Amino acid sequence: TGDAVANPKYLRNAQVRLAVLQRRLDRKQKGSQNRNKARLKVARCHQKIADQRQDFQHQLSSRLVRENQALAVESLNVDGMVKNHSLARAISDAGWGTFLAMLAYKCREAGKTLLRIGVFEPSSKTCSVCGYRKADLTLKDREWICPDCGTTHDRDLNAAINIKQFALAGAERAEEPVDPLPMGRGMKQEAPCVSGG
Repeated sequence: TGDAVANPKYLRNAQVRLAVLQRRLDRKQKGSQNRNKARLKVARCHQKIADQRQDFQHQLSSRLVRENQALAVESLNVDGMVKNHSLARAISDAGWGTFLAMLAYKCREAGKTLLRIGVFEPSSKTCSVCGYRKADLTLKDREWICPDCGTTHDRDLNAAINIKQFALAGAERAEEPVDPLPMGRGMKQEAPCVSGG
């Protein structure tokens, strides 16, 4: 549909409050009752962030499964991607691995199809109109123009269209759409694009 879902960035939004609570904790004397109270406040702040993220993911995954007969996703190596210190906090805040796991079990329970493409499919770098592959596309390029057909692509929307096409082509080749890689594995460093069909 072309609808983009914004990342709520719960951890980033709570950074200031979290920093204040952690500074207060550091100033307390070790072993004191006040330090224990401060520690619980930090823990509650982390728990609130985790609960907000989980609630958002449950609502989004339930809506996607409810509104579509089949979903196509890209397998991602989340464990490998968080080793990149520049991206680790943002990736962890988004919770990609958990979201893909939610989609998988909700599709299974609802009897819907979840198609997965491999991590090495060039979903962002391929023009969804003519098939031209832009090899020099970097992570910071959010839009690009195809040199062959002149189409202007939003990186994420283009990737979503390609993921759907790759997944449907793979489903036609196989009797059962099976991804040999488990969820959360691979080498891709991009946000997951979900395409309903």
